[in-house]
Amino acid sequence: MCGIVGVIGQRDAAPLLLDALKRLEYRGYDSAGIATVNGEGAMARLRSPGKLRNLEKRLDVVPLPGGTGIGHTRWATHGAPTEANAHPHLAAPVAVVHNGIIENFRELRAKLKAAGATLTSDTDTETIAHLMAHRLASGEEMKAALLGTLGELEGAYALAFAFEGQPQLLAAARSGSPLAIGLADDSVMIGSDAIALAPFCDRIIYLDDGDIALLTPSKVEIFDKTGAPVDRPAVAVPVQISLAEKGNYRHFMAKEIHEQPEVIARTIGHYLDIGEGTIRDSAVGLDFADYRRVSITACGTAFYAGLVARHWFEQIARLPVDLDVASEFRYRAQNFPRDELALFVSQSGETADTLASLRVCRAAGQTIATVVNVPTSTMARETDVALPTLAGPEIGVASTKAFTCQLATLAALAVKAGIDRGTVSAEEARAYVDALVEAPRLVADTLHVEPQLERIARIVAPATTALFMGRGASYPVALEGALKLKELSYIHAEGYAAGELKHGPIALVDDSVPVVVVAPFDDLFAKTVSNMQEVAARGGRIIGVTDARGAEAMAGTAEEIIVVPDAPAFIHPLVMTIPLQLLAYHAAITNGTDVDQPRNLAKSVTVE
Repeated sequence: MCGIVGVIGQRDAAPLLLDALKRLEYRGYDSAGIATVNGEGAMARLRSPGKLRNLEKRLDVVPLPGGTGIGHTRWATHGAPTEANAHPHLAAPVAVVHNGIIENFRELRAKLKAAGATLTSDTDTETIAHLMAHRLASGEEMKAALLGTLGELEGAYALAFAFEGQPQLLAAARSGSPLAIGLADDSVMIGSDAIALAPFCDRIIYLDDGDIALLTPSKVEIFDKTGAPVDRPAVAVPVQISLAEKGNYRHFMAKEIHEQPEVIARTIGHYLDIGEGTIRDSAVGLDFADYRRVSITACGTAFYAGLVARHWFEQIARLPVDLDVASEFRYRAQNFPRDELALFVSQSGETADTLASLRVCRAAGQTIATVVNVPTSTMARETDVALPTLAGPEIGVASTKAFTCQLATLAALAVKAGIDRGTVSAEEARAYVDALVEAPRLVADTLHVEPQLERIARIVAPATTALFMGRGASYPVALEGALKLKELSYIHAEGYAAGELKHGPIALVDDSVPVVVVAPFDDLFAKTVSNMQEVAARGGRIIGVTDARGAEAMAGTAEEIIVVPDAPAFIHPLVMTIPLQLLAYHAAITNGTDVDQPRNLAKSVTVE
């Protein structure tokens, strides 16, 4: 993995491929490469470790001719990020780029070597090129060779092929990893993300799992995994995808942090009937009275959104919630009762572990709901009820606005559950709705603490470790704050439930350790402040995140106090998240790390 592009058309392919790959940089990668086929059928390839600018410099010296080609940004899985391991991989006459992981690649490599093949990389992908080349050499026609090759693969893949001697042909296939085809007047393109295709195409075809496609400049043929022709609709390029630009901000992440008032408002506007003080039934499409339990499954930041949602569902609707990290979900011995709602949360809608968990629940006959930011994603298409977050494209690898929009969506669902189950009155429902209506304004007001966070970040940035703690719904906010700091600044950071402090983490506390205490003035505030005082007694450098009443109680104990606007307790997680995002962002800038593309990280984790 991580980014795939392909083009066949009338213009030079290499500049288009490079431009499209630049639009996929946000996904994270550590090497890149391009292969093209010219009008006479000759193939040429350039690859380079590191950033795309390295490949661009090589292309300036050695241009690649031809109107057909494929390109890739790789995030290393099998083998180090070297030129030899970068995609495309070749086995004449085949060039291939690949997202995903081939789980049986060792067996395939042994088989190929026994047959006399020479493999020059450590990757699983190179085996695909050799398998395909062998079938073509044995006389199989293109479609049969493609189906036969795919039949030997175990695992997840999105693939794009180019062929020496066939300048008018590309091939594509997907199983588990997303892939789309873009259509324009003068070209046909392939992309692992619609963002890569948007500037060049006006229509997009999303391939279904198991599909293969053969592309020429004038025709796209799509087949299912049995080889039967299928019709996949072409849809207009979503306007919001074409607007994924940085604007006047230094980084995409800065832009996305500051977009949160707008996108939260857009998200809650989708779910709330503000005039009636309730949640729109038509926007949710679920009656929570039908379920005795909700199971929430997610990864990373989305899992922390699920942790907050558990508080909301259980407090507001008295609806029990099971919560699982998706990578562990399938390995528990568990039942799948029909009266349990299976709820999956994912920014991309393509997260491999979450998608696999969804399919387990679907096979068991459960009702499936997904909270996703990409309405055309695999999860959105395979669900019973798709619940959009409406954050728009999120380019920064570390999630910000997608997380707060997940919170806004899950908050609306919890209120809907309370209404359906009769655990909240109409007056209480209106109070929750009114609180959500206030959220965009309060988030906008919270952004005004940025100059203070920029200063505090210079205190945090030299640290080698940092602790975050909170209670109740503030505990997952602390977890998310720690994750952001470690993702962006590479400072080791851990989040803890404040009550767990004396069960181990306090051993780390000294005068070099920043301790971020997330503590709005609520029913749990006094207990959290007691834990904070234990930190202070051991010389910890306390950074408090609280409101005006909390600030009074923290004065004299916390070294720094970040005061957010007073907010209804229901939406504290939305408001308290913002300072932690800004702290991580400015600590990263202070440390000189890559804010939008942190090392080793990918935007959409499409492997298990």
